[in-house]
Amino acid sequence: MMIEVLYFAWVREGVGKAQERVDPPAEVKTVSDLIDWLRHEVLADKAKLRAAIDQRFVPLDAPITGAREVAIFPPVTGG
Repeated sequence: MMIEVLYFAWVREGVGKAQERVDPPAEVKTVSDLIDWLRHEVLADKAKLRAAIDQRFVPLDAPITGAREVAIFPPVTGG
C-alpha cells in the first residue's frame, strides 16, 4: 500500500524533505506505527506531533488502512 507522507513546518525541516512516498509493511497499522517505522529522529517525540489522513485531522492511533496521504505536522496555534 503506497502512501504519500507529507511533512510541514519544523517537521519538514528536521526530516529534510517535504514529502516522500512509502510502502509500509502490513504490521504498520496506525499513524503512530507509521511514524515509528519511518525512523526520522525529528519524529521521536510524538507528543509534539499532529496528523491528518487524506486531509482530515486524526489522532495518532488512527488506522492508516486505505490512506492515500498522511500529513505529519506540529500543533497549530493561532493568535
